[in-house]
Amino acid sequence: MKLEFGFGAGIQTVEVPDENVMEVLHANQVEHGLTGEDEVRRALLAPIGAPLLKDVVKPKEKIAIVTSDITRPMPTYVVMPPLLDALFEAGVRREDITLVFALGSHRKHTPAEMKKLAGARAYEEILCIDGDSSDCVHMGVTSRGTPVDIVRVVAEADRRICLGNIEYHYFAGYSGGAKAIMPGVSTREAIQSNHSQMVKPQACAGRLSGNPVREDIEEAGAICGIDYIVNVVLDENKKVIMAAAGDAVKAHREACRFLDGIYRKEIPRKADIVLVSQGGAPKDLNLYQTQKALDNAKHAVRKGGIIILIGSCKEGLGESVFEEWMTQSPDAPSMITRIQENFQLGGHKAAAIAMMLENADVFLVSELPDDLVRKIFLEPKTSAQEALNCAFERLGKDAKVLAMPYGGSTLPCVAD
Repeated sequence: MKLEFGFGAGIQTVEVPDENVMEVLHANQVEHGLTGEDEVRRALLAPIGAPLLKDVVKPKEKIAIVTSDITRPMPTYVVMPPLLDALFEAGVRREDITLVFALGSHRKHTPAEMKKLAGARAYEEILCIDGDSSDCVHMGVTSRGTPVDIVRVVAEADRRICLGNIEYHYFAGYSGGAKAIMPGVSTREAIQSNHSQMVKPQACAGRLSGNPVREDIEEAGAICGIDYIVNVVLDENKKVIMAAAGDAVKAHREACRFLDGIYRKEIPRKADIVLVSQGGAPKDLNLYQTQKALDNAKHAVRKGGIIILIGSCKEGLGESVFEEWMTQSPDAPSMITRIQENFQLGGHKAAAIAMMLENADVFLVSELPDDLVRKIFLEPKTSAQEALNCAFERLGKDAKVLAMPYGGSTLPCVAD
């Protein structure tokens, strides 16, 4: 069987003997109607748990629209035209709308990147800026002790509209909803406080109820105040096939249920070898983002198995603290001890990789230098095919292979 995995702007091709293929996890086929901008318009005309947008916003109010940065596949350029039309219909002026890119702990954008993300119309008609976490307003503290320190332009707006795409998140349960606020436009200290809950077993992909990270995120969102969300679900080709608009929690939950119908994948047992990719750019720009696919793959590999992680990582490791932990730690287990003793944002993903390595070996197919890959406790391979051949040599020619071409989206669940 010939399999293809996204790798930056290109692909990695792998030939797997048919008898070794256990399963290839693609999205389930679900019925859907409209797509793209048409689906966003439909959602705005049928909000969930909230009135129509024109009955929420008022002329002369300052509107902050918070959306994802370049590391996410969120098609802001698809959502903005219908959203701007709805705001203009409500009498909101162009000069009163600001589109804020939620950087979290990520790098700033170039003007060209902003224009590409926002779309030409939004970029030309309204102000588009990166969130500046050095200029925040303290709005309160959650019951778990997380400071709600929000980027000023968002905190001081009269209305806040949060955009996002829904996919599984390895400790927040799902992306989207109030996540645009926390961690999107929060300080590093606030993000660190929230993410410190990730070490609890209830903080895992696909879980909302009882998930301490998600509950803290939504409490922060409520303290800040979210007037509306527009969340979308994408198919494997990154096309909008479902949109949910309205209440920050109720609309988010509806989108999560739709996502489960597509991407929650039941498997009969764990595999010897898992081939996994984020699906290519922009989700595999760096190892910090590519790690999400690795974390989903851990649910599909047996103890002592091998995960072959396929991702360009052309921008390197992707985050300074993460890089320090990965390159300066004496061994992988020490990172687990370190996160338990002193939680650090960035270090949390290094610890997640270390916990993964307790269960399985990881072969990395990337554009990173081999010496760097070895230094961070992974095994470099020049191609996905070479990696698979090496995995068969180590585990035997009868090893069973499970493939996850869109590993950041698909969540394997072993059948009860």
